[in-house]
Amino acid sequence: DYRADLRGAFDFLLMEVSQPFLIELAQEHGWRGGAVDLACHAGDTDLILLRLVSVVEPLLQKSSEASPLFLDQLGTTIGIHLIERYNRATNLESASQGAALSRPQLALAVEMLSSNTAGNVRVADVAQACGLSRGYFIRGFKKATGKAPHQWILSQRVEQARGLLMKTGMSLADIALICGFADQSHFTRVFSASTGLPPGAWRRATGNAGSPARFSECEK
Repeated sequence: DYRADLRGAFDFLLMEVSQPFLIELAQEHGWRGGAVDLACHAGDTDLILLRLVSVVEPLLQKSSEASPLFLDQLGTTIGIHLIERYNRATNLESASQGAALSRPQLALAVEMLSSNTAGNVRVADVAQACGLSRGYFIRGFKKATGKAPHQWILSQRVEQARGLLMKTGMSLADIALICGFADQSHFTRVFSASTGLPPGAWRRATGNAGSPARFSECEK
């Protein structure tokens, strides 16, 4: 139960996180001993949680951009933060971060993720195929590749898009669809964040003018 005494207009987002989920996270991420019992810090401002939750709001507005893989990792990140900051138990011990995935495990994970670049795959499914818990898999995958699974998929999409921008005259909308982005706007945001240039500008910078008749008018 909770209570808030507020005056004037306000917005709020209510998120419910189950106790079994938090306990599972604690076990998966190497915390041994103690229970997960979160304390309420009334009046505190948690800027980290605010930023994490702020990511959720746009996804509610445009759910087509939210891949199951991304939502899975976002929920995990929020849960870990809650445990680290608000858990009353003082005897949780952090275990070692674990090793990178073995070559066979990494090959299997890459194969599964590569065949689902649209993000329609859950971390838990890939982890299970590798014979690992979700938390151990995420840590092992990041240690082996330098990227979390969702970040790795985005990098693969961008790399595929770079090839199409350089070698074809396809429109940005078509490239976005082929590479697994929700739409051209989503493609432009991710590509710009990765390369520092919007797709159209990057294409021109590489010297590929393409076939102007095939480009959409809104390409930049």
